[in-house]
Amino acid sequence: MKVAVVGGGVIGLSIAWRLAQRGDAVTVHDAAPGSGASHVAAGMLAPVTEVQFGEELLLAMNLESARQYPSFVAQLEAATGRSTGYLPCGTLVVARDNDDLVALDRLAAFQRDLGLDVTKVRAGICREMEPGLTPSVRGGLLVAGDHQVDPRALVAALLDACRGAGVGFVHERVTELPAADVVVVAAGCWSGDIAGVELPVRPVKGQLLRLRGKAGVERNIRGLDVYIVPRPDGEVVVGATVEDKGYDTTVTAGAVHDLLRAAVELVPDVAELELVEVSVGLRPATPDNRPIIERRGDVVVATGHYRNGVLLAPLTASLVADLVR
Repeated sequence: MKVAVVGGGVIGLSIAWRLAQRGDAVTVHDAAPGSGASHVAAGMLAPVTEVQFGEELLLAMNLESARQYPSFVAQLEAATGRSTGYLPCGTLVVARDNDDLVALDRLAAFQRDLGLDVTKVRAGICREMEPGLTPSVRGGLLVAGDHQVDPRALVAALLDACRGAGVGFVHERVTELPAADVVVVAAGCWSGDIAGVELPVRPVKGQLLRLRGKAGVERNIRGLDVYIVPRPDGEVVVGATVEDKGYDTTVTAGAVHDLLRAAVELVPDVAELELVEVSVGLRPATPDNRPIIERRGDVVVATGHYRNGVLLAPLTASLVADLVR
């Protein structure tokens, strides 16, 4: 079967690889594969930590995709010889003050009502677990099952895997559906710009920082308004803003200030790290924050993953492969 995949981010590349593995003739259409939101993402695989009220259906998808992640990256790394930076590190959500602690108690109750595995941690234990935390931390929640991956390494591996499986690439932006037996639309926030494809997807701007050095923490660290993702190679990712600014990709001083201030309040040594990069990504959001994965005749839609694109890549690839058949 001839399949055209429109979009070369982590979702489109994962789909293309899966389809090529089973023998489909796949072509990815993207002006610059791997350069969009996937290039900016932090790579937290945190379905439990990031669950929000009213998103129970999305949670089920996130949990299933997280379950598939170890085998997904193992296959990918075996096929390419590349590391994806996958690490089952866990997440520690911390409270800076009593108001944060009340919010964490409410979050923990919600998570437990959903049957999720979370552990309340006293302030002193938080500091024993992560000595780099501020001495004023008030307490926290440990989610041992959270993971992380390096999205840039993941995309590089997916590109190699796709090429190795015979996937072709057309380096152009698509405004009309290309000729194929089936077209998969996985173009993120630009999916609705393709002629004949009506989708309620909008861009949500996210600014994110990349630093380098020793932050003094090993797990993903999350506050109520910031997260810190330390990698074994010394990279430390701090994010991220959530801004309804359309397709604006301007880096702003205010965002950098706010992110650094929030990160330093949790992990003071962040202030001593080298600021390497400030980047902007456009998340593809839907009205209910759930992705759209469905077949419409000869078109399969796989978009609207919002803040969960990297996490949902394995599950989305499997679901789309079933829909294409």
